[in-house]
Amino acid sequence: MAKTGNKLWHGRFQEATAASVEKFVASIGYDRRLARMDIAGSLAHARMLREVGLLTAGELAAIRRGLAAIERQIVAGTFPFDESLEDIHMNIEAALIRRTPAGRKLHTARSRNDQVALDLRLWAREECDAVTALVVALQKALVNQAAKNTDVVLPAYTHLQPAQPALLAHILLAYVEQLGRDRERLAETRRRINILPLGAGAVAGTTLPINRQRVAELLGFEAVARNSIDAVSDRDFALELAFDLAMIQQHLSRWAEDWILWCSNEFGYFQIPDAYSTGSSMMPQKRNPDVLELIRGKAARVYGDLTTLLVLVKGLPLAYNRDLQEDKPPIFDAADQVRSSLALAAEIVRHGRFNATRMLDRCRGGYLDATALAEYLVGRGEPFRNAHGIVGRIVAACAERKIELSEAPLELFQRFSRRIERGVYDYLGPLNVVKRYRSSGSSGRRLVAAEVKRWKKSLS
Repeated sequence: MAKTGNKLWHGRFQEATAASVEKFVASIGYDRRLARMDIAGSLAHARMLREVGLLTAGELAAIRRGLAAIERQIVAGTFPFDESLEDIHMNIEAALIRRTPAGRKLHTARSRNDQVALDLRLWAREECDAVTALVVALQKALVNQAAKNTDVVLPAYTHLQPAQPALLAHILLAYVEQLGRDRERLAETRRRINILPLGAGAVAGTTLPINRQRVAELLGFEAVARNSIDAVSDRDFALELAFDLAMIQQHLSRWAEDWILWCSNEFGYFQIPDAYSTGSSMMPQKRNPDVLELIRGKAARVYGDLTTLLVLVKGLPLAYNRDLQEDKPPIFDAADQVRSSLALAAEIVRHGRFNATRMLDRCRGGYLDATALAEYLVGRGEPFRNAHGIVGRIVAACAERKIELSEAPLELFQRFSRRIERGVYDYLGPLNVVKRYRSSGSSGRRLVAAEVKRWKKSLS
């Protein structure tokens, strides 16, 4: 083999890297999406090097011009990425050196180990903001639908069985609450992401008089990593972001499952727009909720990305190991899947239509007002456990006669309890039940309307 000369780290090597190895170790195919972050980090690093006297003003100006030209090429899609240079860091540095001799000084007091940690943190920080914005957009869509459907009543389910009547707005706000916790997790993760690793060098720091705090200031980091070994080997922030993304996709998956059921003929609660449905290659009548099904299915993919990252780091010794090159495909993929799922979910929520008549009709036949009847008895002095048994027997009697509780004659009620009087009919039926919910956080009309108003203000 000929002596290598095209690698920026080739100094002590006598032979060229085997072509098979070059292909195997290359990450430029996926880490090129860090180009903008890499250039931003290099610009801040170069400015700091100038301020501490390790670059001249002319060298800094040349580096800035060179990096700006490289970024324009990358944006335009004309940059000549070279797989033999392995990664985005080496590609950009090599291109800069071709433009100016000052490029050879840019890597002063810096290693690819702390450089890639910086790039990934810059990307993750932006991703937190971008995903948060999409979460907010979905929350707004749900709250707007809740505001339009404040009087729509449908069964709430436990064990996928009709349980109690509830307002559609209340159910929609349940999804909003889940997404609110997702936003909180992203904000907490972003705070831990926002720690500068650059300046840690390869593992133990540098003997040169750099100013890490200045770089943190230039890049908007709240603090610098306090331990150089931890700085280059830490991927907790990526795992934490992956977990946050997995939780978001889990919430989207549960939402999608509900609405897939709601789209079915058996439920008939929701009509997904044609633009978000597909047909069958064989059955001409079909309108399939494929987008919802894919959102549900992508949860498995995002969970796999999180698992990949957990397994990747579980046995790594301190500090940096090349295994960490494999952190980027799963975290990039998780972010891509969640972003696209959130965007489509918001569109479906905004443009879909609910069938209020069907929802109310499905409140019949399941005796969803049975709990309200038991609580009516409690209000008249009956111990709850006794009331529970009484109402159970009343329901059995009504089921035998194929009538609703609200249709039962007073004498049937009084056969089981003399505490029941004619005023009981003001408590029965789904519309009466939702009027009477009063506990904080319940599906009462006034309470839900207040929550819709609160969320609108919060999301504005």
